[in-house]
Amino acid sequence: MKKLVAVIPVREGSQRVKSKNIRPFAGKSLLEHKLEIIKQLPVDDIVINTDSEEAIRIAQREGISFHRREPYFASSKCSNSEFHHYLAKVTEAENLLIAQVTAPLIMQESYNRAINTFYKVNCDSLMSVKVLKEFIWYNNKPLNYSIENTPNSQDLPEYLVPTFGLVIVERASMLKTRSYIGKNPHFYKVTQVEAIDIDTELDFEFAEFMFQKKFENTL
Repeated sequence: MKKLVAVIPVREGSQRVKSKNIRPFAGKSLLEHKLEIIKQLPVDDIVINTDSEEAIRIAQREGISFHRREPYFASSKCSNSEFHHYLAKVTEAENLLIAQVTAPLIMQESYNRAINTFYKVNCDSLMSVKVLKEFIWYNNKPLNYSIENTPNSQDLPEYLVPTFGLVIVERASMLKTRSYIGKNPHFYKVTQVEAIDIDTELDFEFAEFMFQKKFENTL
């Protein structure tokens, strides 16, 4: 069984941003940009898991393996837990690197550091996270501070928010927990820029702007 396989999930349908994975983004599709990065990583194989015929054509053109996703697992009826279990079930590997195309600003250096970290620390999964230090309210009450003793923002507790953009996980853990995050996770902090995820049209436009700004000398 291969030690580390990079899996790139590409769903054809998108409820908020039509065809976001394969539509033009800074000169190429999000999928093509992601492939450029993943091809440079120390992985044993790359598999595009998709129900998109266009993504399959890109895979064939680039000489990349693909798995044709079953319709249910590409539908909105499929829960994340079901999909994560399915992804592990159909991918033959000891460990999976899940590379989301909707996180186009994660740098190659971050992937390399994450891979090295995964093998060095005692964990069954590595998840990219962003730091949240803000005043949070729920049901008309503050959650993370006392209103009678409001602290400075820098003194608020530090919360870690999974971004799901960069994931490395043992296949056995995914099969057991049905999740990208295992029982013994390591949370890998990324910058606010790398944490950008495309979920809306505004996200798409902003991510493209930041991508072009970051790579303006190489595009």
